[in-house]
Amino acid sequence: MEKKMVRAGIVGAGFAARFHYEAMSKVYGTHVDVKGVYALDAQQAQAFAKERGIRCYESLDALLDDVDVVHCCVIVAAHEEIAIAALERDKHVIVEKPLTGYLGDGTDEFHGDHFPKEEALKHGLASVERMLAAEAKSKGRILYAENWVYAPAIQREREIIEKTGAQVLWIHGEEAHSGSHNPTYAYWKYSGGGVLIGKGCHPLTAALYLKRVEGRARDSKPIRPKTVTARAHALTRMKTFRDAGHIRCDYHDIDDFSMMHVTFDDGTVATVFASDIVLGGIHNWLEVAANNHRTICNINPNTAMQVYNPREANFADVYTVEKIETKQGWTHIPPDEDWFTGYPQEIEAFYRAVAYGEPVESDSRLAADAIVTIYSAYVSNERGGAEVEIGVF
Repeated sequence: MEKKMVRAGIVGAGFAARFHYEAMSKVYGTHVDVKGVYALDAQQAQAFAKERGIRCYESLDALLDDVDVVHCCVIVAAHEEIAIAALERDKHVIVEKPLTGYLGDGTDEFHGDHFPKEEALKHGLASVERMLAAEAKSKGRILYAENWVYAPAIQREREIIEKTGAQVLWIHGEEAHSGSHNPTYAYWKYSGGGVLIGKGCHPLTAALYLKRVEGRARDSKPIRPKTVTARAHALTRMKTFRDAGHIRCDYHDIDDFSMMHVTFDDGTVATVFASDIVLGGIHNWLEVAANNHRTICNINPNTAMQVYNPREANFADVYTVEKIETKQGWTHIPPDEDWFTGYPQEIEAFYRAVAYGEPVESDSRLAADAIVTIYSAYVSNERGGAEVEIGVF
């Protein structure tokens, strides 16, 4: 089959845009023509474009005129607007996580600690519904950039579940490290919440995905989340927190530790932890306890490559692993960090979907389930951990 050409554009010029561009360069199933980039920060966009030899567009409309697929690599506050604009033009849109969120009431006085979390759930659901409605009317599709779904370890577990007819009884996952690089992450009005959504979305979505796989394989019907109980804390905002200089602690109104307990409509369960208080680099893993096997998916760190460095200065010019505090001593250095975390695999799948209509594992419905579960979890936390029913789309 002759490879098709897909014209692509990027909205945003920050961290996510950089790794999306790198993943696009590794797509092999189609020819990718990166037309250019657009961002509200024109100076940042111009620098991004110049470094890569692509065009810097002056408006989103101008970029949409020239592309088949848009990479939405901006803060969550703009996800809905950009996705709907692309879908209304019958363009495909790759949306970074989380799909959408509640960003407050627009006032300067808004504070994440001081509003009823039912408002976040209501507005989050309304945003999801608008995005799904726009997708239903469009020739384009929402392609949800949840890299955990495409991480090699998770995809191998998918194969095991499908081929063995496994019943997954309990999934246990975590994403944790010492704090986000992004300065705006400290504010609910830019991020839509704290660590529960910002990091919890990864292991949660992987758990939701694997239960979908199980249901799809056995009954051709996905198994969905039914209820959630949760607790969230702002440990670094406590008056008693002692800052030793290793953990980010400038958060304005967001949580930095969370736990979700999800029950599914078949009675099985998942527990998901997320935090910004863990040293030693990123801790990303998912454990599956099934009726016929047990799997531990170590996304990061893993033991594919371990390096001992006796002096910090020796590795001054060597990238080791994301979020590590020191390069001295033993370090788990992945031979290809992006590959282990699923970035090139998800972008490859999305371009095959755009070019040839192939199905994707991470779609708008999975993204919607993650959002409704997360904001229901915030409601549960506000109620002291009470069980909350999860809505159905």
